[in-house]
Amino acid sequence: MAESSSKRQAWFCTTGLPSDVVVDVGDMSFHLHKFPLMARSKKLLEVITEHEANSNSAGGVVTARKECEEDDENDEIQEEEEKADNVCHVTFPDFPGGSEAFETAAKFCYAVKIELSPSNVAPLRCAGEALEMTEEYCEGNLISKTERFLSQTVLRSLRDSIRTLKTCEDDLLPMAESLGIVQRCIDSVVSKASASDPSLFGWPVNEFTNSGAVAGDRWFDELVFLNPPLFKRLITAIKSRDLNPEIVENCLISYAKKHIPGVNRGGRRSSSSSVLSEIEQKELLETVVLNLPVENGVRSAPAPVAVFFGMLRASNILNASNACRATLERKIGSQLEQATLDDLLMPSYSYLTETLYDVDCFQRILTHFLRSVEETSPADVIENDDGGADNENSARSVRLLLAGKLIDGYLSEIASDANLKPDKFLELAFALPEQSRLYDDGLYRSVDIYLKAHPWITEADRERISGVLDCRKLTLEACTHAAQNERLPLRAVVQVLFFEQLQLRHAIAGTLISTGGIGPLNTAERPREMAALEDESVVEAEVAVRDNQVLRLDMDSMRTRVHHLERECSTMKKAIEKIHKVGPTGWRGSLTKKFGCKFKTQVCDSHEPTIVEARKARTHRRHHHHQE
Repeated sequence: MAESSSKRQAWFCTTGLPSDVVVDVGDMSFHLHKFPLMARSKKLLEVITEHEANSNSAGGVVTARKECEEDDENDEIQEEEEKADNVCHVTFPDFPGGSEAFETAAKFCYAVKIELSPSNVAPLRCAGEALEMTEEYCEGNLISKTERFLSQTVLRSLRDSIRTLKTCEDDLLPMAESLGIVQRCIDSVVSKASASDPSLFGWPVNEFTNSGAVAGDRWFDELVFLNPPLFKRLITAIKSRDLNPEIVENCLISYAKKHIPGVNRGGRRSSSSSVLSEIEQKELLETVVLNLPVENGVRSAPAPVAVFFGMLRASNILNASNACRATLERKIGSQLEQATLDDLLMPSYSYLTETLYDVDCFQRILTHFLRSVEETSPADVIENDDGGADNENSARSVRLLLAGKLIDGYLSEIASDANLKPDKFLELAFALPEQSRLYDDGLYRSVDIYLKAHPWITEADRERISGVLDCRKLTLEACTHAAQNERLPLRAVVQVLFFEQLQLRHAIAGTLISTGGIGPLNTAERPREMAALEDESVVEAEVAVRDNQVLRLDMDSMRTRVHHLERECSTMKKAIEKIHKVGPTGWRGSLTKKFGCKFKTQVCDSHEPTIVEARKARTHRRHHHHQE
């Protein structure tokens, strides 16, 4: 068999015999022979038989017309017309699978060996149904062959089931649906996705993790090529089986990253992926988000919260429903500590919002985070030998500390926005509890930036803004900067100076403890935040490093002061030696001459003889006692 090279517009069977059947499928014309087709296809048998019956009834008219013709040229034309009338023309305007499926079915009729695959078995099964190539009509026909391949090969592999399901789209969908191919493939995907045996997935065992999940999520790569209607049906079926939330979430996220621009900020969409309109993207995004499981998944992903932030940005751009946005904000809030500062800085897309970034959205996310911290489940608790309650407290402390660092960075970024009102800044600064910050240096930086960017605010607002700081939790460097900061109110500067002195006293006392100079400090004198966190293994290392830095700075300051004192003592000693050399009268004269002042003689004379006489008396008594 051969095909024409002119863009496959005509297909000829090169058996050496003239074609007597022409089948039109789409933009292709297949020039075939009726006997091989009639031997396999009951449908073509009926069409060809009907055509032959109509041709025989019109044969007498053609013969009579031929006898009346006398011209040779006309005879040749009539012969051509007669041949054309004897060729059976069949047209299939909506043939399932198109010209490619009919071509393979025609080759099967000519007993040509065909290779079945997950990509062509569904179109061929539908083509066999359309041509009525049943087992009752001919043994070993196309329908039985494709059904056997579906049940024994395709439906036993997760990847092959997805690939076959992908071929059931568009024009093939109605017949594939009626034949049950779509539902069987969906059931196969669901059952294989929930299976614990890696060999059931159709990949080698060494490509799986211990939990049975596919390494690299390769089956998700196949899943993203489904069109949205089939994907929705598959997700609905997966959720109905109560599968692991991680599987559902991975499916949804993979599909969203493939078809919705902006969701995967770190990657690029494939050029082969279908481009959806904005309305289709909005509908798909709402479907993906509203089907996300309540439980958190994707525990092993590098940064799943970044994907949710990408979806949230896309929902703002596409103007998705409020329910879609609320779901994303709740998902982000449940794992806010995993976010980065770049994730938090979401631009404001509403004309009603004056600020550059969407502060209100972040405030709602923060509320969800605090609620999730209060409802920390035992599964999220860090396991150790100290007991469940301590583990839960440790997990919450870690989450709060990470979130505190994020919020301080966020406040520093938005503080320079001229449209950020003091009340909104204060709401975010006071949102987290005290134990969220070991030190308030980051918060002090955001306060300083805000006061610098808003010089027009009232003195009362300046007092309120600076009131978010706990001066007891500022390091020595921050205290030094704040004591010289002209933007801070006077009351805040006084508080900073006071607690700076307390820090120096504690640092000096701690140094004396290490050398054995004094007894241990009373723990009641420590800041209450430090006393509350001293038993937590999570923060011990950071506290030790910070304390060492403070002590090192204090010791350097003390060492410098000692050097200054030594130089002053040395200068004074040299001055005293000069005084003794010049004598009692000389040193007074020299000072009078140098500084232009006069000393009363009686004051000096009244003391100097007394001191000299006392020294002489002590020397005389020692000498006399030594001689005795």
